[in-house]
Amino acid sequence: MKIARFEIGGRIAHGILEDEDRLRVLAGSPFETLEVTEEEYALGEVRLLAPVAAPRVFGVGLNYVSHAKESGQKPPEIPMLFMKPTTAVIGPGEPIVYPREGQNVHFEGELAAVIGRTVRRVREAEALDCVLGYTCADDVSERVIQHREMGMGCLLIGKAFDSFCPLGPVIETGLDPTDLDLEARVNGEVRQSINTSDLLFSVAKLVSYLSVAITLLPGDVIITGTPHGVGPITPGDEVEIEISGIGVLRNGVIAET
Repeated sequence: MKIARFEIGGRIAHGILEDEDRLRVLAGSPFETLEVTEEEYALGEVRLLAPVAAPRVFGVGLNYVSHAKESGQKPPEIPMLFMKPTTAVIGPGEPIVYPREGQNVHFEGELAAVIGRTVRRVREAEALDCVLGYTCADDVSERVIQHREMGMGCLLIGKAFDSFCPLGPVIETGLDPTDLDLEARVNGEVRQSINTSDLLFSVAKLVSYLSVAITLLPGDVIITGTPHGVGPITPGDEVEIEISGIGVLRNGVIAET
């Protein structure tokens, strides 16, 4: 089931994508009900938004075996976590803004898990029951700032600029997160291509680990890490993140004015 969040005529609603181009409107938030109404729209009539409004975003560093090897770093023994602010989140088709302070901004294609219900201290075996579904993410990062921060043992601004967390285009509920193909393209050129079986810490492990300390809430998003192949983007570029079963998240890059 593909769940979309969209805007039409100034109204924001959620819907189920019933085929390639028809949306059936939900009776409420997908975190409350998946009951559909009789109201429907053609996909071309609406503007797709980030599938979750203002989520808490939990990020994971060095979570693909191949990416750890590429960076020459030892794989972490526990998940290496950071957070992105809600203001970093944008939807499909919205521009990634290359900040005035940017010197080396990178794209990072990632699988994102969307939490479906309130949970604390969930066991790994039951953790996926707490996930509503999955979407595509781009963990945009300013590397010069990021590396300076990491040298001091912290990480925030390098990941936190407005527009640095595109999400979308939909939440897909019926997926196995351990076996999904992920591809990232810049201007049509494939830069990343991998299967999520290469994840060091699985989605179930990440949900369980986070929930030991933090009460996870409906709409929280866990972006699960990026594989090898990350690289720079500049104004004028177009970034596409595609994950099997979900679709394509597409965002252009513009310069901050």
